[in-house]
Amino acid sequence: MAKIVRTICYFTKKPGEQTLQRLGTLEEMLESEGYEVQTKRICSPDKGFQELKETVNRDSILLSTGSKKQLPKEERQDFFEAEDVAFNLNLTDQEIEERHVDLLFDAMEESPSSTFSFCYAFNNPGSSPFHPPAQYEEEGFSVGLQATNLLEGCDSLEEWFEAMEDAWNEIDELFDDEDDFLGIDSSVAPFERDEGSLIEFITGLGTSFERSTTQDHYLRTTDFIKSENPNPTGLCGLMLPCLEDFPLAEEYDKGNFPIERNLFLSLHSGLGVDTYPIGVDENRERVLEILKTIKTLSNKHQKPLSARFVSYGEAKIGDDT
Repeated sequence: MAKIVRTICYFTKKPGEQTLQRLGTLEEMLESEGYEVQTKRICSPDKGFQELKETVNRDSILLSTGSKKQLPKEERQDFFEAEDVAFNLNLTDQEIEERHVDLLFDAMEESPSSTFSFCYAFNNPGSSPFHPPAQYEEEGFSVGLQATNLLEGCDSLEEWFEAMEDAWNEIDELFDDEDDFLGIDSSVAPFERDEGSLIEFITGLGTSFERSTTQDHYLRTTDFIKSENPNPTGLCGLMLPCLEDFPLAEEYDKGNFPIERNLFLSLHSGLGVDTYPIGVDENRERVLEILKTIKTLSNKHQKPLSARFVSYGEAKIGDDT
C-alpha cells in the first residue's frame, strides 16, 4: 500500500528561510520511513496575502494566512491577486449577512480559482495542516495523511483501521523527540479514484452510495479516527470533497449527493461542505440560508463544520464543465 502524507504544515508568525529548511528536514525524515510527501505548507497569520507570498517566494510551498473574522473590501483584491494563498473566514460568533456571501460571488466573477482557496468555518480547531481550514494556534508543525491510499489490499474497514493506526504510530514515534511537533490530523482526505477514493471503497463493500449514507460505515470510521489517534490535533474528521473524490463527483452528477445529504453525512462527524460545485447563477439568498444552517448545526453539536464552494467562473446551474 502507498504511504502518502498529504501535507506537512508549519505554523509560524515569522516565516523565512529557517522555516523552509525545517520543512525540508521533516520531509526527509518521512521519506526515510517510506512515505511520499505530496505537499509542504506554511500557515502564518500576521502577514497579508501578497506579503506572505513574497516573503516565502517558493512555488512548491502552499500558503495560508489562517483564520480571519472578516475580509474588508480593501483586502479582498489582495486575496484575489495572490490567487493561491488560502484562508478561512470564521463566522462562528458572527451574524451571517449578505456581505459574507458577496465574497464568494465576487471571487466567482473576478478570480474563480480563489474559490478553492477559502472556506467559511465554524468552531474551527487550531493546527490542522489542511488548507483552507488551517488556523494558527502555536508555533510548530502538524501532519495530515492521505489515509485512503492505505486502503490498497484491504477488504474491510477493520483492515483499513489497522493500517491507519500503524501509520499514526510510526509517524508519532518518528517525531517523538521533535519539540515543535504539534500532532497528527487524522482526517480522512480522499483524492481522485481507485484506492484514493473513500466512496469507491465503501461501494466495493457491497453497497450503493445512497444506501451507505444510512449505514454505519462513516460513523465507525469517524469514531475510530477520533479515538485511536495517538497524538491528535486539528480537525480529525471525515472529509467528503465532492470534486476531489472522483466517484463522489460522479454520484453528485447523478443527483445522489445534494447539499442536504452532504450536511447529513457531515453530522456523522464529518467536516462540512468541501469543494462543492456552485453555478455562477446560484441564488445568493440560498447560499445565505445554507451558511446559516451550517452555523446552527455546528454550534448545536459543538463540532467543526466548514463550507467551500468551488466555481469554474463560467458554468451555470445544469452546465457540465
